Amino acid sequence: MAKLITVPFGWLIGFLYELTSNYGLAIIIFTFIVQLVLLPITAKSKKSMMKMSRIQPRVQEIQQKYANDKQKQNEAIQQLQKEEGATMGCGGCLWSLVPLLILIPLIQVIRDPIVYILGESSDIAGQIVAQIKELNPALFSSKNNYYEQVIAAQAIPQYAEQLKASIPGISVDTLQGINFSFLGINLGTIPQFNVFAWEVWNWSTIGLFLIPILSAGQQVLSMLLSQKANNSVITNEKGLVDKEAAEKSQSNQTNKVMLWMMPIMSLWIGFTVPGGLSLYWFVGGVIRMVEDLFMTKHYRKIYDAEDAERLKKHLAEEAAEEERERIRAEKRAANPDGITENTSKKKLQKKLQQAEEAEKAAAKREYDAKKGIIEEEQPEKQVLSGIPSRPYCKGRAYDPNRYSCDTTEE
Repeated sequence: MAKLITVPFGWLIGFLYELTSNYGLAIIIFTFIVQLVLLPITAKSKKSMMKMSRIQPRVQEIQQKYANDKQKQNEAIQQLQKEEGATMGCGGCLWSLVPLLILIPLIQVIRDPIVYILGESSDIAGQIVAQIKELNPALFSSKNNYYEQVIAAQAIPQYAEQLKASIPGISVDTLQGINFSFLGINLGTIPQFNVFAWEVWNWSTIGLFLIPILSAGQQVLSMLLSQKANNSVITNEKGLVDKEAAEKSQSNQTNKVMLWMMPIMSLWIGFTVPGGLSLYWFVGGVIRMVEDLFMTKHYRKIYDAEDAERLKKHLAEEAAEEERERIRAEKRAANPDGITENTSKKKLQKKLQQAEEAEKAAAKREYDAKKGIIEEEQPEKQVLSGIPSRPYCKGRAYDPNRYSCDTTEE
């Protein structure tokens, strides 16, 4: 299963080495190709991570709202992520682990260049290593057993005649070996910490030592820029940057951990593997940092437009609320005692009906007066309750004489 990745990697590096005749340049071009292939995945990961950063204020509100109910809290957060298209997993930070996954098979390719780059079989590669080890055992030590093919690949041209005579199946291209020199640095060796010892004070050892150091520094710079970019897109419901939410956000806490972990990992990789692999990790980090800057700028334009729309909507709502408050203030000023007229629908209808009846009665009286008609006064109707304004307060069937004794004799 691993050969599905290692064989194409080895063939591509071998092809680039033949094309450029420079091992270091082949590694750099290989790194560009890998990052170009991973660009869609990287863009998807960056977009999802920036969306996750943007919704942090709302995530924190949910966490406070359901502080005592973790199940509802998780459900609400998942629903929010789904609505915003900010779910993790395939579209999230898991894709950021892809460079590390690529590094694993690449280590095998770098470790066994005779098999994967020169294209020899494992059997012939073992014979080449054994033959050179027999001819010059001083090249090998117990410390570099893991990279015996790297050591042997460099020494093949020196012992080409002996190898051709003892190994009939060896190819002509393999007899040329691999030149690991790049800018005066031997990328086939592992950097050493004793770089400042006088006996090894030369550009090859110093340059090899600087690659993992620069790689660690690049990781620090990359994490700082990424953290600043993520914090700048964390906005509240008004569309304004929320610094407090950014400080408490999960992505910010993760970046603080990664700020130390990634440089340490870069140093560990740089000082435990040959310089070629360390060069790949350094160049890949630089490319990813540049890509991150461009993608951040691209997505920031989109999110800034969204924030501007949210801010415009919020300002419109504030203006509408201010206008409503102004109207309420005018009403309070016009009626300081707070006395309000009863505006019940039934009472308003009754009031209108009474006004109409009064108007008709006045018109009738005026007409009768002109005609000389004298209207007889109607006796005032006594209400059952005895209270004119509340005629039925004692009930419609109220009769005060119902139970009185009739003393009249017939």
